[in-house]
Amino acid sequence: MSETVTPMMKQYHLLRRDLPPDTFLLFRLGDFYELFLEDAVQAAPILNVALTKRGETPMCGVPYHSARVYLEKLLAAGKRVALCEQVGEVQTGKLVQRQITRILSPGTLEDVGLESSTNNFTAAIHVHSKKKNEEAIFSFGLAFIDLSTGEFFVTELSNYEALLDEIVRVSPAEVVAPRKIEEALPLIKKDLSSLELLEDYLFDPTSAHELLSSHFKVQSLDGFGADEVPMGIIAAGGLLHYLTRKLRRDVSHLRTLRPYHHHNHLLIDATTQSHLELVNSRAGRGMTLLGALDRTKTPMGSRMLREWMVRPLSEPAAITARLDVLALLLDHPLLLGDLREELSGIRDMERSLSRLSQNSANARDLVSLSSSLGRIPHLKKIGASLVAAVTSEAPLLQKLIDQLHTLAPLHDKLVSALVEEPPATIKEGGMIREGFDRDLDELRLGASDGKKWIASLQEQEIQRTGIKSLKVRFNAIFGYFIEVTSSNLAHVPTDYIRKQTTANGERFVTPELKEMEGKILGAQERSKALELALFQELRAALLDAVSKIQETASAAGALDVFSSLAETARLYGYTRPQIDTSTIFSIIEGRHPVIDQQLREKTFVPNDALLDGEEDRMAIITGPNMAGKSTYLKQCALLTIMAQMGSYVPAKKMHLGIVDRLFTRVGASDDLARGQSTFMVEMNETSKILHHATRKSLVLLDEIGRGTATFDGLSLAWSVAEYLYDFLKARTMFATHYHELPDLARTRPGIKNLNVAVRERNEEIVFLHKIVPGAADRSYGIAVARLAGLPHWVIERAQEILVNLEKAELNAEGRPQLASHWMPQRRASRKQVVEEGPTLFD
Repeated sequence: MSETVTPMMKQYHLLRRDLPPDTFLLFRLGDFYELFLEDAVQAAPILNVALTKRGETPMCGVPYHSARVYLEKLLAAGKRVALCEQVGEVQTGKLVQRQITRILSPGTLEDVGLESSTNNFTAAIHVHSKKKNEEAIFSFGLAFIDLSTGEFFVTELSNYEALLDEIVRVSPAEVVAPRKIEEALPLIKKDLSSLELLEDYLFDPTSAHELLSSHFKVQSLDGFGADEVPMGIIAAGGLLHYLTRKLRRDVSHLRTLRPYHHHNHLLIDATTQSHLELVNSRAGRGMTLLGALDRTKTPMGSRMLREWMVRPLSEPAAITARLDVLALLLDHPLLLGDLREELSGIRDMERSLSRLSQNSANARDLVSLSSSLGRIPHLKKIGASLVAAVTSEAPLLQKLIDQLHTLAPLHDKLVSALVEEPPATIKEGGMIREGFDRDLDELRLGASDGKKWIASLQEQEIQRTGIKSLKVRFNAIFGYFIEVTSSNLAHVPTDYIRKQTTANGERFVTPELKEMEGKILGAQERSKALELALFQELRAALLDAVSKIQETASAAGALDVFSSLAETARLYGYTRPQIDTSTIFSIIEGRHPVIDQQLREKTFVPNDALLDGEEDRMAIITGPNMAGKSTYLKQCALLTIMAQMGSYVPAKKMHLGIVDRLFTRVGASDDLARGQSTFMVEMNETSKILHHATRKSLVLLDEIGRGTATFDGLSLAWSVAEYLYDFLKARTMFATHYHELPDLARTRPGIKNLNVAVRERNEEIVFLHKIVPGAADRSYGIAVARLAGLPHWVIERAQEILVNLEKAELNAEGRPQLASHWMPQRRASRKQVVEEGPTLFD
């Protein structure tokens, strides 16, 4: 017999019907969120909760007050979640009104549970195609929003490769695009695992302009620079449509659109970012450049530092302006200390403001904003002292100071209204300070007097009945009641009205108690309602100032970045780089910024680097493994990034002509998802460099051609070096084990040879980690193998084969003999290997 569908389940099905099939519906039932049917079956193992049944209906649930933890699990699994809340009054025997209030997705999770130092972007792609010689040429618009901070960016990319690089840089939690993109680019869902395809009409140019103009309340988007990124604007419109209409999110705190162009920045592709471990490393955050430089005091500063690092500048004037601020801070260490002390009290203003805008904030967010705003006047004062300390102008610092808004009346109102430690919920009262509102104080007094009457009632009834264990208690279901144990029931007065029988006794009420209960609970409910109304007034006052608070938060974040970079420079003796438009690349006594900080008992060996783009355009670096070639290449790359992001550098001196693109090919691994071998990955990365490097680029290559046969690899490495030198004329450092490659310097005067110095002691070697002029004549591979602990008979055999190869001893067929005279001895020793076992490895 089929199960009857209850009114509540009819309501559930009605709400569920309008949701996408891949969205879980969390249905509020009192103090729980419940999931039903297939949602429950799929969600239970993700949430690690029991799957139960109501009749034949599968279900599972999570407590409302701890729902955040469970939401994070679902979103981390890549799911979307619709929250269905009770919005009507709960009345006995009647179905409570419910509605879907929010739809959460991985890219729209609010800040609780988010890493404070990272953004949580949702991105949208628009694809544009045109025919060229019967071939489709694609270009792209890209928009991304962090709802938790209110940031909204748009840009354009000229090709698919650049699009993927930018998405890796931004690292969005989810990406949306029109369905037609899959027809144009069949591999895109492999490349972007978080991609979701939407209806094409959401990316209509006219609709995009209308939606954005309506949101920002402007007639034209040209004031935002939209005319420079038309494809980006289409992506922005599609993204805004997705968030507001598909996910039903409040985006009122998005107050500006920030277009950006790649020609204003040093381009770092996804491969280079990964090779250099800028923000992520398997060894942990401490082994990244971000970990080495991040001494920020605020979440806004930490996020901004990451943005500066993965998107350095390429305009000397803009870089110089940042360096001027650092110089000022380092010249005034006491003011730097004061600045950092003040910043340490500023909380995550952006994310608190975001929750306010999306109506998901509590009083703690208001207290957090109030506390942060209270720090701004002193922050401005410190900034003014810094500006006053210099004879020349400090325009960037002055601009940041001007963007700090004290908002004193708003701050004073928040301080007078809110208790210092409010509860986590806004519906149970306890948020508003005594004395702020007269009506609220009177309601609280009424409730307090009632509770005093209750306390006195207990003493009166004990005296009247003689029942010393009599208690007047309260619970949410029965209200106030008089509790009497079973052994004392004979002494209960006749005016007591029996309410409930328990295992240990009975509960009673009296007419006077019920009357006072109504007064107390009525006063408490009215008090809670009034507190909620006062909270909403404070929220509205903050939202009226949202633009100024966002600007203040951004300026405080920038000051925090400067203070962090200055503090790092002070601690480790960094110096100011010289930046210009030349092609000079000069480092004197440079140090690897990450390893230098990690060394405890040793001192990092500094090294020089010089490429001028003309007489010294390429350096070919030879030397053994483990000697430090890769570290040297990465060091040069990291110092370039630091200089162009506006940081001081770990070097005695650095002179850098602006780099437009930074390329590294250091290390390799296979790509199983695409069915590509290590060598194929290496060739793809090299191809990208050869297609995109310019005379202003910096190219750092390590071991090109090692994944194939020796002659093939040497031929490829040689021709790549020639192409970089002769045609691209890019500043290049080329580390190699091919000892033939340094011969290029004989015919090309702009190529110089370098090697990593090694000291030999008998049969052992000592790595000096020093880059010196000239080419290495040996690779020391067998010596390195000995250091790695290979069995001694393997080492001896390798040495014999090496001698044979070096002397070019050939057999009758003209091939190397490979020390064949040793083979009988080897065969005779097999029995010995079995019998003596591990002792042969000593």
